[in-house]
Amino acid sequence: MNASEQAKGLDVATKIAAIVNLFKSQFPDAKADLKPWRNDPDTQDLVDPQSIDIGFHFPGWSRRVQSRSILVQIRFHLDPVEQTKRIIGIETVGFNHQGEAWKLSTIENWQLIGNYKPVADVEEKLKYFCRQVFEVFNSIQKNPST
Repeated sequence: MNASEQAKGLDVATKIAAIVNLFKSQFPDAKADLKPWRNDPDTQDLVDPQSIDIGFHFPGWSRRVQSRSILVQIRFHLDPVEQTKRIIGIETVGFNHQGEAWKLSTIENWQLIGNYKPVADVEEKLKYFCRQVFEVFNSIQKNPST
């Protein structure tokens, strides 16, 4: 779900801002997009309501990153009994003019896969960023709407 729609309280809004700053500390040229998903019915059917999705766009195609845009999806599990939300993983996907170029998932062994992979130091920056995001969300949220 678009990060702008998930920022319903000060705690989540602050964490989203921290994530943007963490990403920009690794990739200073990137511009954050808190609404990477369109608001049409077909797109909304594909959106995970338990995720925070942020797009990052580079000024042009980046040879080192092998993409023009990166979608970051922070996935959560909502425990309906305890009303807690816990981070379960992060998926980052790089896009070029042909579509998906590569994917890094912390859910799937932290391996970067794809036809157009970024250079090794960029892969390490992405993994470092993901570890930092886990630190931002390491506390349990008692109220998922905040």
